[in-house]
Amino acid sequence: MTRAAPHDPRAARTRARLREALLAECAERPLAEVGVAALVRRAGVGRATFYVHYAGIEDLAIDACADVVREAVEALHSWTGRPDPVHAPPALTAFFDSLTPHADLYRALLTPGGGGPLGRVLHRDLRAYSLRERERAGAADAPLIASAVAATFAGVLADWLHGLLDADTGHIADEVWQLLIALHTSR
Repeated sequence: MTRAAPHDPRAARTRARLREALLAECAERPLAEVGVAALVRRAGVGRATFYVHYAGIEDLAIDACADVVREAVEALHSWTGRPDPVHAPPALTAFFDSLTPHADLYRALLTPGGGGPLGRVLHRDLRAYSLRERERAGAADAPLIASAVAATFAGVLADWLHGLLDADTGHIADEVWQLLIALHTSR
C-alpha cells in the first residue's frame, strides 16, 4: 500500500486521531499491551486505514512521540547570547517537566543508554541540528562534537527516565546542560 501524501489534510487528521488514541491507550496500559483493534476502535478508523499510515504500533508510537524529539532539540537550543554554564535554559527544565504524563511510553521506546527506536530518532535529529550549528559557526571537530552531544543527551535522558539517575527535573536539566556546555567548549 502507498502511504497518503504528508500534506493531505485528511491524512494528517487521521494520523492525529491515531496518535491521540495511542496516547490514551498508553495511559491505561503499557505499549506492549496495546493492540491495533482497540486502537482503531478508539480512533474511529478502520484497521486498513491504520496500515495505510503505519506499518505497526511501534511506528505509530514513534510518530506520536516525535514531538518530544522536536521539543528536546528546541529546548537545548533555546538560549541566546552567551549560555549560562551552570543553569539550563528554562525551556530545558520545562522539557523535562513535560515528560511525566507519558513517561511509560517514552521508556518503552527509549532504552537505557539512549537506544531504542525513539533514541535513534532523537540521536539523529539532535546530531543533525548540532552539526549544522557547529559547521555554521566554523567550530572545530563539528562531526565529533555533534555525535557526542547527541549521544550524551539521549543517554542521560533515557537513563533518567529509567530511574538510573536520581534527580528532579531542575537538577537533571542543569546537569545535562553542564555536560553539553563542556562538550561544546572542549575543542
